[in-house]
Amino acid sequence: MTVQEYLHLADACLARVAAWLEDFDPDEVDFSTTDGMVSIEFADRARFVLNRQSGNHQMWFAAGVRAWHYDWSPQRGTWVDDRDGHDIYQRIAEVVSEKLGRPVAFEA
Repeated sequence: MTVQEYLHLADACLARVAAWLEDFDPDEVDFSTTDGMVSIEFADRARFVLNRQSGNHQMWFAAGVRAWHYDWSPQRGTWVDDRDGHDIYQRIAEVVSEKLGRPVAFEA
């Protein structure tokens, strides 16, 4: 994958997550974006971070003391964990659900 292809895919991932977060009540889940990063902030001031890691051509997601690294899978058309192959969007919904204490689905 070229650098340009990676940046296009990574930025699309960040934009998709930001669009999904817009539907939450900002008193419950807020977010901010900067170049290459989406920061998810909760009422208790906890923060999860999704960012691109250009040197590795990966997406990294950190939630509390846990972190995951994702590679682009052209076969699946999504970012997948480099250890067990789970989908990035599924994991984000799971940890946000856990943090909020209620199920949320990733739809964006």
